[in-house]
Amino acid sequence: MMAAAGSCLLFVLHGLEHLNLDFRLAGTGLCSDPEESEAPAAIIVNLLRKYMLPEASILVTTRPSAIGRIPSKYVGRYGEICGFSDTNLQKLYFQLRFKQPDCGHGTGGFSATPAQRDHLVQMLSRNLEGHHQIATACFLPSYCWLVCATLHFLHAPTPAGQTLTSIYTSFLHLNFSGEMLDSTDPSKLSLMAYAARTMGKLAYEGVSSRKTYFSEEDVRGCLEAGIQTEEEFQLLHVFRRDALRFFLAPCVEPGHLGTFVFTVPAMQEYLAALYIVLGLRKTTLQRVGKEVAELVGRVGEDVSLVLGIMAKLLPLRALPLLFNLLKVVPRVFGRVVGKSREAVAQAMVLEMFREEDYYNDDVLDQMGASILGVEGPRCRSDEPTEDEVFELFPMFMGGLLSAHNRVVLAQLGCPIKTLDALENAQAIKKKLGKLGRQVLPPSELLDHLFFHYEFQNQRFSAEVLSSLRQLSLAGVRMTPLKCMVVAAVLGSGRHALDEVNFASCQLDPAGLRTLRPVFLRARKLGLQLNSLGPEACRDLRDLLLHDQCQVTTLRLSNNPLTAAGVALLVEGLAGNTSLKHLSLLHTGLGDEGLELLAAQLDRNQQLLELNVAYNGAGDTAALALAKAAREHPSLELLHLYFNELSSECRQALRDLGSTTEGGARVVVSLTEGTAVSEYWSVILGEVQRNLNSWDRGRVRRHLELLLRDLEDNRGATLNPWRKAQLLRVEGEVRALLEQLGGPGS
Repeated sequence: MMAAAGSCLLFVLHGLEHLNLDFRLAGTGLCSDPEESEAPAAIIVNLLRKYMLPEASILVTTRPSAIGRIPSKYVGRYGEICGFSDTNLQKLYFQLRFKQPDCGHGTGGFSATPAQRDHLVQMLSRNLEGHHQIATACFLPSYCWLVCATLHFLHAPTPAGQTLTSIYTSFLHLNFSGEMLDSTDPSKLSLMAYAARTMGKLAYEGVSSRKTYFSEEDVRGCLEAGIQTEEEFQLLHVFRRDALRFFLAPCVEPGHLGTFVFTVPAMQEYLAALYIVLGLRKTTLQRVGKEVAELVGRVGEDVSLVLGIMAKLLPLRALPLLFNLLKVVPRVFGRVVGKSREAVAQAMVLEMFREEDYYNDDVLDQMGASILGVEGPRCRSDEPTEDEVFELFPMFMGGLLSAHNRVVLAQLGCPIKTLDALENAQAIKKKLGKLGRQVLPPSELLDHLFFHYEFQNQRFSAEVLSSLRQLSLAGVRMTPLKCMVVAAVLGSGRHALDEVNFASCQLDPAGLRTLRPVFLRARKLGLQLNSLGPEACRDLRDLLLHDQCQVTTLRLSNNPLTAAGVALLVEGLAGNTSLKHLSLLHTGLGDEGLELLAAQLDRNQQLLELNVAYNGAGDTAALALAKAAREHPSLELLHLYFNELSSECRQALRDLGSTTEGGARVVVSLTEGTAVSEYWSVILGEVQRNLNSWDRGRVRRHLELLLRDLEDNRGATLNPWRKAQLLRVEGEVRALLEQLGGPGS
């Protein structure tokens, strides 16, 4: 078949550098017959000589240094196919990948809804056009695969055990698995191990000095560090030709031309973390101390034994004691190494908990923005840039210590010993235990949990997070990935969480289902401002009916639950024994919702407080619920303010709440008789918190009614103390009206 194909035949030779080709006639004889049995190297040499199948074409892939093994007289044409020279080809690649829902994750496919895929393609296309550095990275098709895999991780359902670190490790495994830097070199050093030593050093120095742009001198200094022999320079030459452009790219950003950056920013942090966990960062004391300790350890025992025998014959009894001290040297060196690990752990933890980064986006949103760009106008290029952020560095350090990634790294020639991984983990746990007890802003707390997710060690996470009692992620956009991260890290814990706050997190019913193991551990659960509709109430009902539910306070305010959702919630209330406080403030219940609650309220015997304020309910529904609350055996407080109630109804509710026969107190206004209600600060606090999300005209109207009520009561009382209190509350109401743009008096 080969002989018949002639000029239509193309040989693609991958791994040519592994063959020791000898083009001397004395070493490899001539052979033109494809039928003749020859060694692989002999067949390749005669193909390249054009002595066998001269019409065939030959393409050498991946390793340009392999060309150097072929005499120039045998090379008729030479070219390099490097990547996508046209941005439109990059866009076409992404469109093809994203629009193949049946394409598996391992091949870079993206399984999501068509609308989601189209939105991501549009954002990525805009970023490729406006952000030239990512277009430079995607010049290499390998990095297009990495972008697709990262977007799949961030936006699509993630397979169990899939981590960001494992994506980057798999990416390097796909490119460099089995690749030796130079097969003729006796050291048989893997290409990835060499990259970790050189590029890792450059990456770590960048992280330490907080920079991402590197000069030619910076790059040369890290590549040539410690090189002394001709063989080492030859290895460097091979690495420069074959792999340097894979890791570094010329910077095309204005103001930084002539410098180099890592092809994608996250690769710098990954290689810096790899450099650390492989133990490649050593001080001069550690390098010299290790050699001395090994030497002293080898000879110390022998010398002590000989002198011990001589001391029985000669008066040299002090000498064995002196040489016994030599045995202490290896132990001292071990302590030096331990101190080094503690220093690395300290640096990693400090990077994770930098106060300067407390109010930026969480690390997953940062990564998504680096690929897709930021919605809205870009900052001008002449504006001063902010301090570089390296929050992925500690995440990758944790991820590289996980068992799965250590196995893959060993295949790449970068083994991490189990004992070293254990000692590093212990040092990190020690530092995290000290600094991890502080109260963190929501985005930083999510980063902390993401570190544990990358580490993939439940026992380690359970010990470090055993002191966590409050989980506040308010304001964090909870994507399916983030929900899965939180559930994976905290879902299996045993101790109760005093408070879990997911207010304003854009949660949906799928997120509620994912987070249920965490909700089951919560005593106070905040789900305000999440646009949860009636369909979410089905999951909330199942949560309340779960036999392990220990929620005592449930805040669902500012969600469009409507009466249909409350119909499901009351089913959960009927079978729940833990809930004491329920807030349904501004949930669109209307008359139907309040009437439903009034009819079903007696099915729950433990509830202490119910808030149904600002629900657009009228007189009949409010009075019915108030009467049901008065008859309830345990209910102590019912909030009904800011509903559409007439003055007669408000007075009737005040009269109902002021009776002394027991039953729930009804809060409907800022006053009780001619005195200030003890709940006035609660009412105005709710208004202040929700000023930007509520209907301003409707809130202004209610505040004006409350203000008139305060003024009337102030005129009706002669008690100076009550007048002073009423004046104070009037001032608070006027201040809120001014914020709303209404009349201050």
